Amino acid sequence: MPNLKKSFFGILMTCTFLLISACGGGSGAPGNSADPAQAASGGKAEKTETQAPAEPVTIEFWYGLGGKLGENMQVLIDKFNSSQQEVIVKPVVQADYSETEKKLQAAIASKTVPAAVLSSNVDWARKGYYAPLDELIAGMPDFNPDDVVQTFLEQGKVDGQQFFLPMYGTTQVMYYRKDALEKQGIKAEDLTTWEALADAAAKMTVKEGGKTVFYGWEPMWGAGNMIDAVYSKGGKILSDDGKTVLIDSPEWVETWELFRKWIHEDKIMRIHSGGQGWEYWYKTIDDVMKGQAAGYTGSSGDQGDLDFNIVAAMEQPGWEGAGEGKPVAEAIMAGIPAAASPEQQQAAMKWYSFFMSAENTAFWSMNTGYIAVRQSALDNPEFVAFSEKNPQATVPLKQATHASKPFQDPTGGKITDALKIAADKVQISNIPAAEALKEAKETAQRELDRMGK
Repeated sequence: MPNLKKSFFGILMTCTFLLISACGGGSGAPGNSADPAQAASGGKAEKTETQAPAEPVTIEFWYGLGGKLGENMQVLIDKFNSSQQEVIVKPVVQADYSETEKKLQAAIASKTVPAAVLSSNVDWARKGYYAPLDELIAGMPDFNPDDVVQTFLEQGKVDGQQFFLPMYGTTQVMYYRKDALEKQGIKAEDLTTWEALADAAAKMTVKEGGKTVFYGWEPMWGAGNMIDAVYSKGGKILSDDGKTVLIDSPEWVETWELFRKWIHEDKIMRIHSGGQGWEYWYKTIDDVMKGQAAGYTGSSGDQGDLDFNIVAAMEQPGWEGAGEGKPVAEAIMAGIPAAASPEQQQAAMKWYSFFMSAENTAFWSMNTGYIAVRQSALDNPEFVAFSEKNPQATVPLKQATHASKPFQDPTGGKITDALKIAADKVQISNIPAAEALKEAKETAQRELDRMGK
């Protein structure tokens, strides 16, 4: 990496945006209360020779991470627990982000919430289910919010208040087998448009007896990859005034129809769908790593599960005549349920502050591929040395400089749900994009109109 690497990364990170959705919840276990001596004396425990030391506050941290991500999260939890004696973090792992949110919803209803969850939900924050964090942040003198990448921090604000903290940033990038491209004389630097990628996928696809046995590319199941491609063509979900749903525009129909064609007619691409938790995701990764597909579109956080002796990474392409790609980049957020006790909330904030420290966010980035959330992490010697030896680590950062912001659904998820249904119709049921998107637009517009009444 050139001598300008620090300023280079600084520009990248400050331009970044990135993050998600997902969640967790349940505490109320023994050991979660504050020191009873303090409670009995109004917070001022008298010092006596026989007084027992204060018990640590035990909190649950809910998250839906598997594979290497889960392993690295456990490493940092263990590191935090052994670094001090005030707080004990108990990990509670779900299959994925969606399961965490469902369980958190039930926990909120029963008022047996965890103190910390890898989750963000704007609608729930407005309903009072999450605690505002501004006072907690102010009570942590070492936290320094100015050092947090501001585009990430902003994504955690709801109506001007900080409700969520960015644990890491993510964006969808392209991973490809180096041998598959070399075999066909294809150079990754030439795959700057979806048209070029589709042509390359067709060349790399292998069919036997009319059946595809080696796929040229594998998009990830769901609306996300196709929405990224729409943004890169200039499409929008809502009009600038926020009153009209635009998901049946030519940019949407043309883009989604191409994906349907590539998957169902040309059979040069495929998706894995269904299964438990992240099963479909890891099946997609396995296809590439086991030599059954040339490449796939996945998270920057997949880098901890990949062998870069076999694969390499590149940015998402744009479209001919439309410029570089503009995929979404976002921050994965964590929150503190409002029903947690004040002691538990303070304990959760200590855990988040530890996770977001320059050293630990750099560790997370190096070991997972996700983007560090503190600008000072870029000065971490280990991070600098790692980036020089692992150029794939810079791809998410480069892409983030021209990424799109994540969509904030004003209907509380109804528009997003309509797009998920439409994506399944196109990707799985082979329904023409125009038909699927028209139905989705009608549903989404109806929900948006209700919000305006």
